[in-house]
Amino acid sequence: MHDFKFKNGELYCESVRVSTIAKKVGTPFYLYSHHTLVDHFTKIKKAFAPVDPLICFAMKSNDNLAVLKTLADQGAGFDIVSVGELKKARMINADPQKIVFASVGKTEEEIAGAMKANILFFNAESLPELDEINRIAKKLKKRPKVALRINPDVEAATHARTTTGTLKNKFGIDLRAAREIMKTRKKYSYIRFSGLHVHIGSQIIASTPFINALKRVIEFVDVLRKDGIDLEYLDIGGGLGIIYKDEKPQTAQDFANAILPNLKRTGLKIVMEPGRFIAGNAGIFVTKALYLKDNGVKKFLIVDGGMNDLVRPSMYDAYHEIVPLKKTSAKKTKMDIVGPICESGDFFAKDRMFPILKKGDLLAIMSAGAYGYVMSSNYNVRGRGPEVIVKGNKYAVTKPRETFKDLVRGESIPDFL
Repeated sequence: MHDFKFKNGELYCESVRVSTIAKKVGTPFYLYSHHTLVDHFTKIKKAFAPVDPLICFAMKSNDNLAVLKTLADQGAGFDIVSVGELKKARMINADPQKIVFASVGKTEEEIAGAMKANILFFNAESLPELDEINRIAKKLKKRPKVALRINPDVEAATHARTTTGTLKNKFGIDLRAAREIMKTRKKYSYIRFSGLHVHIGSQIIASTPFINALKRVIEFVDVLRKDGIDLEYLDIGGGLGIIYKDEKPQTAQDFANAILPNLKRTGLKIVMEPGRFIAGNAGIFVTKALYLKDNGVKKFLIVDGGMNDLVRPSMYDAYHEIVPLKKTSAKKTKMDIVGPICESGDFFAKDRMFPILKKGDLLAIMSAGAYGYVMSSNYNVRGRGPEVIVKGNKYAVTKPRETFKDLVRGESIPDFL
């Protein structure tokens, strides 16, 4: 569910008409619903209440400060993958003991920064990374907690580029190697091995892959206990899918019902890392029609937003529902909805039945709150649009539109040219 609804034929975000915001800030722009963010977070919190998990929002899905503050106020922690994300979390005064740090390529700067910030734990992805964490911890006279990211070699039945839990992917440590690490853990004298982490992919709509992965990890926990190794945390990652088109994803409660018995059996403190489930349907991308082009073979509705703003359709062939901000009785015809970028991959929809719109008409690309703005770029020297958040009948620009001055800041022409 989300808070983008039609009232009297016009699209609203909570109690604010979206076209009113467009008139004020221009297009294109991203728009987030405070209530939807809170509602989705609360659904997970309630569903998993029997194990009282630490819910660490996956910042890679949406790192807008207003979004982060909204979730921190509800008790959320954060799953980070860079020093930049750590700094953003600290900007909103996030509790460092509610921050976990993943990423297969943590740099010395990132590891040291996270140690100094006293985060809860690192999710370590390889032997060389463990060596580096141990070395830096010795240098800083720290003893950080580490969870091993286990690769359970489970197919997630999602897009090939968003699956992370098979041994064909770069993520995690296989079970055999992980057991050997744990049995020889004393050689990492500056590390406290405190848990296990598993994350098998993103936009997963069925519980079976999660259950299969979790069973393997829990069996591994039992093996480690027989080896005399006790842990504190089990981080089950994220990956819960949302509705983009006609998917029928499990609800938070369905997911909880499926895995809570196994989670309770572990006796470990549970950490979760949802991102898309919380933010995906809490945001839209608003763009404006420029031209309707008909080349005799196809029709193209050209809009002012492009793949630099929302790359998911181009990168993942992702489907996003697209609706005019004003309901219309205009005739529908088959067309591609495309942007102004000089790439054939610059499209939001292909062969979509869509109303014939006029220049200046506004469109909302739905379910754009996750992996939208965070994956945008300045390709073709285009400034990224603003981000706006609505709470009830109020709205505010939380990040302004980039200007040309922003785009060339720091650039210079060397003297020898």
